[in-house]
Amino acid sequence: MDIGKLPHRMLGELLSKLQNCDPRVLVGPGIGLDAAVIDMGGSLLVAKTDPITFATDRIGWYAVNINANDIAVCGAEPRWFMASVLLPPGASAATAAEIFEQMQEACKALNASLVGGHTEVTYGLDRPIVVGCMLGEAEPERVVTAGGAQPGDKLLLVGEIAVEGCAVLAREMGEYLMAKGVPPSTVDRAMEFLDDPGISVVAQARTIASTGAVHAMHDPTEGGIATALREMAVASNVGLRVHRNRIRILKECREICAALGIDPLGLLASGSLLAAVPSRCSEEVLNHLSEAGFTAEVIGEVTPPESGLTMQTNGGEVPLPDFPRDELARVFEAANGS
Repeated sequence: MDIGKLPHRMLGELLSKLQNCDPRVLVGPGIGLDAAVIDMGGSLLVAKTDPITFATDRIGWYAVNINANDIAVCGAEPRWFMASVLLPPGASAATAAEIFEQMQEACKALNASLVGGHTEVTYGLDRPIVVGCMLGEAEPERVVTAGGAQPGDKLLLVGEIAVEGCAVLAREMGEYLMAKGVPPSTVDRAMEFLDDPGISVVAQARTIASTGAVHAMHDPTEGGIATALREMAVASNVGLRVHRNRIRILKECREICAALGIDPLGLLASGSLLAAVPSRCSEEVLNHLSEAGFTAEVIGEVTPPESGLTMQTNGGEVPLPDFPRDELARVFEAANGS
């Protein structure tokens, strides 16, 4: 199989064989579902695990924030973080210390606690890998999943794309980008994207959840905004009509993608947030986001499932793009000659 997420069909078949023997599991595994939700009696435990595999620079910081995002888009507060830190043979003590400092810094910023995990130097790695697990808590009435979108809802995109994808490319492959014609100033700016505009959407998710007017939220990650849209549609069993020219794309992202011949819609998109809200509430939610200092745009509508997944372009209506793997993986393979 190619590098990237398992194909939806294969993953769906694997998940269909799982059996839940605990009625306290309110949300279990599913395509597009960001986290598990477990009833602990009075409060809900929300749990998420995600690895960081593409990036090496600030990998501990990534691990905390990527997992926290998925907790927040469920309407929960990130509280407790655990990590398995896997290091390649020959890794220095300084590398391990730096990763721990990054995780602690990121947890502190979120008012979360680093509560445990595992560390190991192991075979078969050429770079560090951090597998994070964030636990959060939520009030029952505040829980949101990616599977709640309803026909007639408006699709909101908070922020621009592709913050994380461009940051990883700039930090991991800056010289390669410049060799492809990307201006050094663009590479320098993209390197700053982890902090400005940033990959955390915890505050944005809190703002939307506080309105009480949201049916579904999803954190676009691997496979870009197009894959996130597809995952929300699968989880909710709905169709989508998306307007491509309403999707805000960072200027630097356009330049990098044009130079590399890749599509920004399929590029790692942490730093943006997808939400489905009732049509009558869309202006209210947009106003709340604006007052909190966040940019957002209505990029489409939720439709009945038989309508399919479509995208409006300047050339007319086309199927929503499908990215079997993230565009970042394509670039890494091309750069490595594979």
